[in-house]
Amino acid sequence: MEITAQMVQELRKKTGVGMMDCKRALQENGGDMEAAIEYLRVKGLAAATKREGKATGEGLIISYIHPGSKLGVMVEVNCETDFVARTPEFRELAKDIAMQVAASAPLFVRREDIPEQFIEDERRIFLEQARSSGKPDNIVEKIVQGKLDKHLAGLCLLEQPFIKDNDKTVEEHTKEYIIKFGENIVINRFTRYKMGEE
Repeated sequence: MEITAQMVQELRKKTGVGMMDCKRALQENGGDMEAAIEYLRVKGLAAATKREGKATGEGLIISYIHPGSKLGVMVEVNCETDFVARTPEFRELAKDIAMQVAASAPLFVRREDIPEQFIEDERRIFLEQARSSGKPDNIVEKIVQGKLDKHLAGLCLLEQPFIKDNDKTVEEHTKEYIIKFGENIVINRFTRYKMGEE
């Protein structure tokens, strides 16, 4: 099948990936647009994983004040270059992250940030709840681990379902921008203020 310039343009518009990569994806998938998108996604996620660990000394600190001015968020999102940090797309990502923090009230950015004592305290609570069910110990341990994993995922920003598309996590959403820019992007920290909360 002939790959036309219009097909390449359409794929580029849908994915934000460079023209040559779009053309190659269409050629590899016989002109099938959906298959080409999936091909780029898989290839891009591998590339995004390679970028992890690259220094991210640039970026933005952005704020979001929820209507009514009783809830506010500040978030720091880092990237590799000032060029990327100044793009509207990067600003949009940072704003999305700030809105996510406002809506979902995470306590940590990633699971590695959770203090061991916090995890142990939560495990103890789930263990007491599960033991009161009268189930055997091996079943109780599975119940506790399942509940703990789900609970911790809800507290970690990167593991939460993205508010604008629940089919992906915040981490997956961020990786799409890593693919788009070809740069490492790190959500460094956030602060969430709610009126009346200590």
